[in-house]
Amino acid sequence: MTKMPRMPPLAESQMSDLQKKVVADIVAGPRGALVGPFIPLMRSPEFMNRLQKTGEYLRYQSAFEPRLSEFAILVTARLWSQNFEWHAHRGIAEKAGVKVSTIEAIAEARRPTEMPADEAVVWDFLDELSRTRSVSEPTYQRTVTAFGERGVIDLCGIHGYYSLLAIVLNVSQAPLPDGAKPGLKPLP
Repeated sequence: MTKMPRMPPLAESQMSDLQKKVVADIVAGPRGALVGPFIPLMRSPEFMNRLQKTGEYLRYQSAFEPRLSEFAILVTARLWSQNFEWHAHRGIAEKAGVKVSTIEAIAEARRPTEMPADEAVVWDFLDELSRTRSVSEPTYQRTVTAFGERGVIDLCGIHGYYSLLAIVLNVSQAPLPDGAKPGLKPLP
């Protein structure tokens, strides 16, 4: 990551009326601020508007309790070596009940050894999906048994949404907040 983002924040005087409206909607919502991927996404305000509504559902209303949702977000951030996402969600995951040893294993790109069964299902699904670009019938069936078909779709959504944000953050070289240190090393 560089200190200079490719797409720095826009001054309000540089924003279109649509950009101002979308920013106001994000700030008024559960996020409460315009940070991270939403700064570069402002360059396409209609896309940002639609995307942030999807993200609001996936983060706050999906089929998953916060512990599992945040676990999935960390796995996705690790897969993309995305330090802003990691920084933003590590503490949330810990507060939601993901064990520190699990978080450290994810950061090291290794399968956590002592996970609850539901976290293991999420790990196996996302690991297999990222490696093979699909999931086998046994992995699919375990995930449906654990979370239902809605859970399978929402898990795909969480992974896809946070992958998209990671891509935007990586391409725009979005910096970490001042004083924050990278929590992830790049994958080979």
